[in-house]
Amino acid sequence: MLDALRTYLSDKFPLSETQFAELAGLLLPRHLARHEVLVRQGEVGRYGAFVVRGCLRSFVTDERQKEHILQFAPENWWISDQHSLTRQQPALFSIDALEDSEVLVFGAGFYARLPSFGPEFQLFFYQLLQNSLVALQRRLIGVLSAPAEVRYQEFLQLYPTLARRLPQRHIAAYLGITPESLSRIRGELARNG
Repeated sequence: MLDALRTYLSDKFPLSETQFAELAGLLLPRHLARHEVLVRQGEVGRYGAFVVRGCLRSFVTDERQKEHILQFAPENWWISDQHSLTRQQPALFSIDALEDSEVLVFGAGFYARLPSFGPEFQLFFYQLLQNSLVALQRRLIGVLSAPAEVRYQEFLQLYPTLARRLPQRHIAAYLGITPESLSRIRGELARNG
């Protein structure tokens, strides 16, 4: 699993063997079975994850037990509840595996150690957090103002491999629509080429 992380990071910036070994010491390889929970909403989250294989999701469950998906994390994505992990507060959302997944999990100390890997590594994670914030802001604007068809097309751009991998109900929960509405949108897009 660490080879996948090494390959992912080598595309971003060079890490010495010593730096990579230190980083690897902060990550624990873990298998998550389908539906296995990594972080449970309302409990203090102990881990975030880098996805090597499979797909995780973050979601919130409302008072009617309806799930609202915030994010998917397929291969080479990072996922965590920053609020819970860094502040040791109850998690705002749950994270679970949608498929059998291989992940590298990290605890709260991971972020505190980032500066020791050098300014490039710290800058890289800062940029990841910035990108995540921008993506969440765009997603919020889309959910509040974009038609469902536009939100689905944006989903396809952001997660090009997931439309065929995930059940329709999960994609619909991410888009904030019913599975029937998603089926209609898919049909219209197929008819229009």
